[in-house]
Amino acid sequence: MNITTNQTTIESVVLESPDPAAATAFYTAAFGLGDTIRVRASQAPTTGFRGFVLSLVVSQPSTVDSLLGTALDAGATTLKEAKKSFWGYGGVLQAPDGTIWKVATSSKKNTGPATRDIDDVVLLLGVDNVKTTKHFYADRGLTVAKSFGSKYVEFDAPAGSIKLALYGRRAAAKDAGVAPDGTGSHRLVIGGGSEPATDPDGFLWEPNL
Repeated sequence: MNITTNQTTIESVVLESPDPAAATAFYTAAFGLGDTIRVRASQAPTTGFRGFVLSLVVSQPSTVDSLLGTALDAGATTLKEAKKSFWGYGGVLQAPDGTIWKVATSSKKNTGPATRDIDDVVLLLGVDNVKTTKHFYADRGLTVAKSFGSKYVEFDAPAGSIKLALYGRRAAAKDAGVAPDGTGSHRLVIGGGSEPATDPDGFLWEPNL
């Protein structure tokens, strides 16, 4: 795969589901993300942790509660109740299709009425070796924005695109509130780049989704 700097934007992610109509209806009701999150049919077997978490970063706790509330009303289940922590406020849930979502803010206090505004969508990959996967993406044109050794990496992303971050698999699972074990398909396809590719952890990239 030959990615240059202006071809690395993640335009969307595709979630694979046995029932794409039901999954699409859930995401429309829960988050209203439009074409940022797409769904397509797949019967690929998968069990346990799929190795990724999708995060919605918002401005204040009331917005976290609003988004978690509509997701739960639409059929999601809670993995971690929303609460304050040293870094802010957030909670984790699992969609009916099995995808894990985290909704969080760095703010611990509300500064205005609750909104439905989402500041950033972050795709966090739980990987076997953070340094190896970091080099894979850096070699293909992604620019590192934050890096904490072998623990966490975040890449730059233009406004309005999906951010990519890397975390150790066990750490990602712990943060999501699930066991780290899992096998089979990730049931995730990343939309971006100029050609199809597979990263060191088996995550698929497809262009122009």
